[in-house]
Amino acid sequence: ILGHVTVVVVGGTGDLARKYLWQGFFQLYADQVGKGHTFSFYGGGLSPTEKGTPLLFGILKELACPPELSAERCTLVKDQFLHLSKYHQLKTTEDYEKLSQQIKQQLGQEGMVEAGRLFYLSVPAFTYADIAEKINNTCRPPSDAWLRVVLEKPFGHDLYSAQALDKKLSDQLKEKEMYRIDHYLGKFLCFRKKSLTKSAKEHHVLEIEIFCRIQFYDQYGVIRDVLQNHLTEVMTLMLMNLPANLSNSMEILQNKLNFLASLQHVDNSNAVVGQYQAYNGEVQEELNKTKDYFSLTPTFAGVVIHVDNVQYEGIPIFMTSGKALDERVSYARVLFKNDVFCIQDPNNVQCKSKQIIFSLGHGNLQYPAILISKNLFKPELVSSGDWKEVTEYKDVNVLGLPLSDYYIQSPVTPREAYCELISHVFFGRKDSFISAEGLLASWAFWTPLLEGLSRVFPRVYPGGEANGNLLNFQLQGHQVAFSHEAVVNVINPGAKDNFQVMQGKYRSSEMVSAWAQELVERLASDLLLAAEEAIREEGQFHLALSGGSSPVALLRALALNLYTFPWRNTHIWQVDERCVPHTETGSNFRSIHDLLLQHIRIPYFNIHPMPVHLTQRLCVEEDGGPALYEKEINKHVNGSSFHYILLGVGQDGHTASLFQDTKLENDEERLAILTESPIKPHQRMSLTFTAINRARRVGVLIMGKSKHELVSQLSRIKGESSKYPITKVQPKTGTLIWYIDYDALLG
Repeated sequence: ILGHVTVVVVGGTGDLARKYLWQGFFQLYADQVGKGHTFSFYGGGLSPTEKGTPLLFGILKELACPPELSAERCTLVKDQFLHLSKYHQLKTTEDYEKLSQQIKQQLGQEGMVEAGRLFYLSVPAFTYADIAEKINNTCRPPSDAWLRVVLEKPFGHDLYSAQALDKKLSDQLKEKEMYRIDHYLGKFLCFRKKSLTKSAKEHHVLEIEIFCRIQFYDQYGVIRDVLQNHLTEVMTLMLMNLPANLSNSMEILQNKLNFLASLQHVDNSNAVVGQYQAYNGEVQEELNKTKDYFSLTPTFAGVVIHVDNVQYEGIPIFMTSGKALDERVSYARVLFKNDVFCIQDPNNVQCKSKQIIFSLGHGNLQYPAILISKNLFKPELVSSGDWKEVTEYKDVNVLGLPLSDYYIQSPVTPREAYCELISHVFFGRKDSFISAEGLLASWAFWTPLLEGLSRVFPRVYPGGEANGNLLNFQLQGHQVAFSHEAVVNVINPGAKDNFQVMQGKYRSSEMVSAWAQELVERLASDLLLAAEEAIREEGQFHLALSGGSSPVALLRALALNLYTFPWRNTHIWQVDERCVPHTETGSNFRSIHDLLLQHIRIPYFNIHPMPVHLTQRLCVEEDGGPALYEKEINKHVNGSSFHYILLGVGQDGHTASLFQDTKLENDEERLAILTESPIKPHQRMSLTFTAINRARRVGVLIMGKSKHELVSQLSRIKGESSKYPITKVQPKTGTLIWYIDYDALLG
């Protein structure tokens, strides 16, 4: 409805209001003046009126004229805007009551119909709930007028805090009244009508990149401050299915939720983090901490994301942001496969990268634009008149190509993001903002990664050009890792929380220790190196895997190495098996299948399950299952010497299915035997110590606080002990490595 609109900027004399908000509201007024609405503007703050008023008008007098207004027209409009603006102290409930009375009094005196009230909360997030309560209790307009409350990020620091904040706000405000703003959405709105669907269908997408370098991250860190909100919203707007009607806010919000639901789980293996060198000193000074204070807050992050939908299946999405990088630039890029093979002229445009770039400003280009490689397709010019084709090229390169190699379109009159978003609040367009469901879905996606990284030391980098290749990272299957090694400085050695990866000795053999996630990643990496070495020398890699709970995380990590691990030349064997059908959940082979085999491309003939189920019977001596397995080992494994055997250890010290009471005197040369377990299912099949100790490499994986006492006991035992079968693992010519996580090592 047409009528009077009251705008209240809470925090109206703060930095954000000074830099962006008042310019946005001035632009709104300039756009709407004379079109049927009337306005009043209040800058609210904690300061008393006599102090706040000169601060507010000092800001308003510096506002720039919108480019579409002539100088004479701008002077008139600006004078009107200043006349309609007023400072109001907003500290107590009584202050909000006085504001409400003032609004009602003005409406009554001038005989105006109220259209709505717009509150912009440019204040710290911890004050949102309190201010929302004051607005709800004292400043609601009549039922026939609208209320819109704009909230700036951050909206919590993880899923649980976001849920708590949402609960407090929803007790006071309706979802339709809340506008959670992200200024990067404003930057990206100008690209909304440019669909990637046609391009993705007609050309093969190689990868997608979303990159942002900005000036500052607060204590939330780069993932919370940029990736979880700005870049996730850019990703959803860029890759979600576009509705037929772009003005349908509900359909757009639902499509964003559908896309977020299709994202695959991310953990430490999907991310690399860094911290620029001077950051820790800045934090010590800012928070008044002593010199021994150490922050793990990352100021750089690179994350790879995969999507479970047909359109983007198998396509990596790289999301990157950092402080103190070489260039300030923000962009989203779709890189396509180029199937042209150039023989003589690599500089021909057909031989160059095929890409679509959404430039969000900054960098070499300095203005927002869509750039499409000329060897991809020529886009149609948007017919609305808001866009223009750029034909004059500066002598600069954008992501590896000169501007002349692109078709370029940019807005005729670029609008600042806050101007765009404030206009959308005024018109009630919710598609430009973050819904409660979308916010919680985003936090649900990022929180597990944040929890996993909480004990990871970021790689230290100097900043600017001196970074060199220190922050370069590469894709390894579905995972990422830094592509160059760096010296790791261990801070405060001896403090449990400060270790990352530590190497040492345990029971006279090599030991690797780390937190569980890093330990599994290291073991997976060592297995890859062992596989590559074996295949170079013999053409195949024989790996024997044990059952139990310890290898579960490793199997998941190996499954992610779908493309980098040489599965085609790898043979998978079992160290031990329970005497149950392989189809049952208690089967070790079923576990290996579900966690690993069904996810990788490995030849059927390279899989060697233990034959526990013969002639419709389980582990019957007369069926000769162990002898059959031994025969298969001798047939395929050179010298019956596995390249790698991975073992776990039970709390009683057993390994494989070799227990304290297992009799081996008559089976010294056997490679596989039937054994009895003290716990159900009692019957087992297992490799023998003879087979284990012939291996080229044996890894023993011990994880969890429940194993701490065992690890301590084993460290005090010299040589073999009949009480602890694991002590009999002593490779004759091979290498034994213990992989022990900090929970097991330190308790």
